[in-house]
Amino acid sequence: MTSILRLFKVSVVGICSFIISLSAQVLPGKTIQYIIAFPPAGESDLVARYQAELSAQKYNQPMIVINRPGGGGALAWSQLNNYANDGTMVVGVNIPHIILQPLQEGTQFKTDDIQAIYYYHFTPDALMVSADSPYKTYQDLVNAAKKNQGKLNIAGSALFSANHMANERLNKLAGIKTNYVPFKGTGDLITSLIGMHVDGAMGYLPLAIQQKSKIRTLAIATEKRHPSLPDVPTFKELGLNWVDGGYRGVAVPKSTPKETQEKLSNYFGMLNADPVVKKKLEDDGFILVDIPLEKIPSFMKEKIPQAFDDAKNAGMIK
Repeated sequence: MTSILRLFKVSVVGICSFIISLSAQVLPGKTIQYIIAFPPAGESDLVARYQAELSAQKYNQPMIVINRPGGGGALAWSQLNNYANDGTMVVGVNIPHIILQPLQEGTQFKTDDIQAIYYYHFTPDALMVSADSPYKTYQDLVNAAKKNQGKLNIAGSALFSANHMANERLNKLAGIKTNYVPFKGTGDLITSLIGMHVDGAMGYLPLAIQQKSKIRTLAIATEKRHPSLPDVPTFKELGLNWVDGGYRGVAVPKSTPKETQEKLSNYFGMLNADPVVKKKLEDDGFILVDIPLEKIPSFMKEKIPQAFDDAKNAGMIK
């Protein structure tokens, strides 16, 4: 009798879990195609794959990640409004990229073309060199740059991006001049950084943690040191007023019905709040945020002028 009751209990729990997973499906019977505007192995790609795995395994909602790099993200973002508007096509978006890239001649999208529905995390800037680099500290690199103005090459992901802005901020605050070398994405610059084909890189904290056995991180743009890199100082400790980085979220075509936008926003919010993925991301250096559809207008109202001010201060725009 006890065995029968135990079996019944297990069956009930299993059925309840199945019902919950079905009720969580945002698009029953359909697959979400999740376009990432950068190559594989970068921060955007990594998190999208975490989300897709969680979506399929825990909530029975199929989600496929597709990488469509080009133009530092601009290729995918310029095509966003040509995609199906039934919720089956979503595109990862980055700030300040979608704010600053339209300032470049030839960019085929405007910031207003992007209908973001949810922003889920923030990645702080990180200044890195190869583990074999002669630069042991932030000051070592700055001293070398001052002696060789305009000769040090610093890699980053894309033009008019968070990495580009961070490199310009480094030049301004440290009183140096380095050459910014744009790569297609974070995943593409790792080999060049480790192999010392560039003198350093302006990337993000997750990359610094992920590759800490192969690279040396000189400083990070956080309020306090990260437990995964306890010996790495913050820029603030080094006397620079610098806490910044890049935001990531997801967008849909502007013609997507409001009800579908809201459902997707709530769904990505639920994925972002999952305790297992949350801990994994935080341990990896991602700082989670929760900016749903209804908060995006006020969020962008804050971020757009901030990005423009940063670009003006860096001399990138007038």
